[in-house]
Amino acid sequence: MDADVTDSAGTPADPDLPAGDTPQGRSQGRSQEEPGATDSKEEPEPGAVPENDAPQDSGDEGEAGAGEDSEGGDGSEGGGDGDQHGSDGKGAVGAQTWADHPKDGSASRRKRPWLRWAALGASFLVMISAGAGWWLYKKLDGNITTDTSAAAELKAYEKERPTPVVMDAQNILLIGSDSRSGDNREYGRDDGGSQRSDTTILLHLAADRKSATAVSLPRDLMVEVPKCRTGDDKETREQFTQFNSAFELGGTACTIRTVERLTGIRIDHHMVVDFNGFKDMVDAVDGVEICLKEPIDDKDARLELPAGRQTLNGEEALGYVRARKTLGDGSDTERMERQQRFLGALVNKMQSNGVLLIPTRLYPVLDAATKSLTTDPGLDSLRDLYDLVRSMRDVPTDQVQFLTVPRQPYRQNVNRDELVEPDASELFKQLREDKPVAVVPADELKEKEEEKEKAQDEKPDDAGSDSESPTPTPTYSGSSAADDLCEQ
Repeated sequence: MDADVTDSAGTPADPDLPAGDTPQGRSQGRSQEEPGATDSKEEPEPGAVPENDAPQDSGDEGEAGAGEDSEGGDGSEGGGDGDQHGSDGKGAVGAQTWADHPKDGSASRRKRPWLRWAALGASFLVMISAGAGWWLYKKLDGNITTDTSAAAELKAYEKERPTPVVMDAQNILLIGSDSRSGDNREYGRDDGGSQRSDTTILLHLAADRKSATAVSLPRDLMVEVPKCRTGDDKETREQFTQFNSAFELGGTACTIRTVERLTGIRIDHHMVVDFNGFKDMVDAVDGVEICLKEPIDDKDARLELPAGRQTLNGEEALGYVRARKTLGDGSDTERMERQQRFLGALVNKMQSNGVLLIPTRLYPVLDAATKSLTTDPGLDSLRDLYDLVRSMRDVPTDQVQFLTVPRQPYRQNVNRDELVEPDASELFKQLREDKPVAVVPADELKEKEEEKEKAQDEKPDDAGSDSESPTPTPTYSGSSAADDLCEQ
């Protein structure tokens, strides 16, 4: 019987179909009495389209291959040409697989045009966002000024520089420029564009990034300034003079080398910030809150403020950190302490308000900061600065500490400062070796020192070494970013 079925098949079966399977059009053209005619329909091969699912223009299933309006009626669509799929080439319908019905996909696409438009819209938004993001990145990156001359001079004096002790710790020198040229001339006399380091802070970031210690170096501190190269490529002589002269004589490189000689700490990076950049950063965070015990009326600083808690804008903040003669005892030391408390309040504001985590709030801060920055090549890109900020954003505010290097009036000139030893050397050693230091308010430190002296006086003369406690963490007068200025 199998042989009869094969012989009656007429034209050989489609080579793409297994032997014994007959396309729908051909099976319908057979005599129903022909043996095996229905067997091929009962168990279609996997992937074949069932008869009931095959698209037809005619309601009569038996006429699907004969009618002129049916699919494949002319042998050109659905069934291919008659030479391949029909015994006589008329109305033959090809293999009924989904791949053989492109009209189904076309119909679906015509019915759902919104999918195509949604995809195009999404692609357009992605391209616009990527373009805007790249433009913002390039803008911020281009704001930063690179100080290549300082890097070249430091390289020339490499043999004189300290060797890093703890590789993962970072020591960054922050220099506030006191130039009165350009946009800064409104804050004082323009003396030809010369600069002095009005504020210098050594920022130590612990290797584990769990603490940050900012040490202010007094501008009037008497120090050894090494030989330095001037802007016109002349060499200055080594001299014992006040600290801020180093910046005026030899710029950033001379200041860095002076700090390294003073502390024995290797400076990894530096940043120079000008007055207007400081103002813009304060305005970018919508002002910084402080608390004044007494009102301020300082015409030189153009500052008039009432007593009590208040929020300073950029202009007021600049006057507050620069004022000296009319506030307190008029000393530079007291001004540095005021600067430290304000910087602590600024750090607290940025962390507590989520500025570092919200792009729309972070961008104005970065824009203001990058416009005012001159850095070494290791920090002259937005990516470098972002990595630095990101490494610090999890430091608890009570571990962001500010202090002034232990100092006292210089013995030969009370208008100058000198280091208090061995306290200063102990502080530098702790930072150099990445060991912790602690800071407390000045009055609290004084009480602790008095208690320590009293305990030493009451200690029995025969007390042995067994009663000695482990070496305590060195404590200095200072503040932290967590301090409330109104409670001090």
